[in-house]
Amino acid sequence: MNRRPLRFPTVAFVVLLSSTLQLAYGQTTDATAGDPSLSPSNEIVTVAVQDYTVSGLVTRLRAPKAFKYGIALFPGHPGIMKLHEENGQPRFELRGNFLVRSRDHWLDDQTLVLVVDAPSDQWTTFYQQFRETPRYGADVAALLDETAHRYGVEDWTFVGTSEGSISAFHAARMNPALARRVILTSSVFASSRNGPGLSGVAWEDLKAPLLWVHHEDDPCMYTSYRDAQRFAEKSRSPLVTVRGGGPGGGGACQAFTAHGFVGIEGETVAAMRSWVKTGAVPRDVAR
Repeated sequence: MNRRPLRFPTVAFVVLLSSTLQLAYGQTTDATAGDPSLSPSNEIVTVAVQDYTVSGLVTRLRAPKAFKYGIALFPGHPGIMKLHEENGQPRFELRGNFLVRSRDHWLDDQTLVLVVDAPSDQWTTFYQQFRETPRYGADVAALLDETAHRYGVEDWTFVGTSEGSISAFHAARMNPALARRVILTSSVFASSRNGPGLSGVAWEDLKAPLLWVHHEDDPCMYTSYRDAQRFAEKSRSPLVTVRGGGPGGGGACQAFTAHGFVGIEGETVAAMRSWVKTGAVPRDVAR
């Protein structure tokens, strides 16, 4: 497939600082609860592009001034967070999504996370086909470049879950200089009314190392574990199998089932963190 080089638009940058968001899972360790400088801080980074904006939620420990590793998280369906600020605090949707609710588990004095929202002009659609376009690749690059500039990030990993795996794959494919590695979790393999999923992608177009992470009991018909095994073989990339967790609830493709690693979020993130830091494929995860 022929592709034109990405052209980055002229942008204006705004960072909206906020106080710490106190979520039920918010503290990474008991020590952080006693040291405000180490408690997580949540900040919105917004890049203005022509007549729309692209935003991300940065979560980091307060004490460090620069971070070597940046973890770009692409949440599942619909991928639309509608990030904005109210009364000095970030407000957003998709709080229950696996990558959003478990983001604190990534944090240390070298690592921050950036949850990537859909561009503002896509808040009513954000079709899978849009995520394949050069414009989306440029939007993600502009957001990551600004975040890296502000926080000293040297090394980006793209992580997608469920339908967000489509976002992560295409954003990484179009930004080989940014994406050092890619992790795809609970990935959408099959076509649906939402789009083609990962069913027709060319794996050779992805230059970064790839790690698959999938729950053995994923109940969603579009994200079966059998397909995860098949796609891992097809892409010649390792698969980390997750077992156990729970209890959960909700529909088969919802975030609080095995599809969203419910009850085993911390262990799953720890395995992914290990791969980012060491390059060694982690063992399967079980509880």
